[in-house]
Amino acid sequence: MIPRLNERSISAQHPLSQALDRNVSAEEGLTEHTVIAYWPGLDFYTLDDEQAIWTSAQWAEHLDDPLVEHPFAVGPRGDRRAIFHLDVRLHPDDRDLTGPEWAEAAHRLARAAGIEIPGDEGGCRWIGVQAQPGRLDLIANLIRLDGTWQPQPTSLLRRLSDEARRIENELHLTPVRTAPERQAVARPVPSASTQLATVLAQLTDEQSGPLATVRGLIEHTAYRVARQPGAGSPGTAHRLELIAHRLYDIQQDLDATTAHLAARPPGAVSRHGIATAPPDGRHTRRSP
Repeated sequence: MIPRLNERSISAQHPLSQALDRNVSAEEGLTEHTVIAYWPGLDFYTLDDEQAIWTSAQWAEHLDDPLVEHPFAVGPRGDRRAIFHLDVRLHPDDRDLTGPEWAEAAHRLARAAGIEIPGDEGGCRWIGVQAQPGRLDLIANLIRLDGTWQPQPTSLLRRLSDEARRIENELHLTPVRTAPERQAVARPVPSASTQLATVLAQLTDEQSGPLATVRGLIEHTAYRVARQPGAGSPGTAHRLELIAHRLYDIQQDLDATTAHLAARPPGAVSRHGIATAPPDGRHTRRSP
């Protein structure tokens, strides 16, 4: 059982589509055989006369709602990427787990990740999705019901790994062999230009940079506004999309400046702090 921690995001749409291995849909209902576990407070959001099955789009919106309800909530690093995504995969030779076994694993891993605390009724929203063979996905919004940020253990990866090993042992699954630790290698001290380039790269980073975070929030707001009734909604959504596009252009300009500062010989520190070959000028940035 191998847990993998994905980059946090600004919306549950993409993590849920990854868990389902298909696009989120407003037509497809997800039964209890797919959403096999969820946060305890969900029962208060489902009335007796409501539909028993939610669509994947409704699940994504349910997880996204705290970002809209608490627009000023930020994480320890000052960002708004509140969607936590953990996926866990079994060994190809492992047996198929039953629904209750998947559900138990989901709750145990949620507790290890700090997204479920027994007895905490004001915690964060999360669901466990089992839609692909041998795979479990946990998706959570780290913004709690009161608008505060859900703290997670500092040793998060170690706690998840340890819990996965215990689940393997109890369910008689194939144990994961741990590779020996690599010997530390001394790295050269980067030049002043490289250090400045690293600062700019952190500013424009598409996964965790502040500009991408703001742009993602604006794009998400435009998407939500476009779905609201009212004659002014399309125009407002379009203006927000233009603002997001301008931010994207700023990121590209800063990327060009970063590339100029980072002109360096092979083996120098890259924008992500890893020794790499010289850049070839290509970028892998998503379009706005």
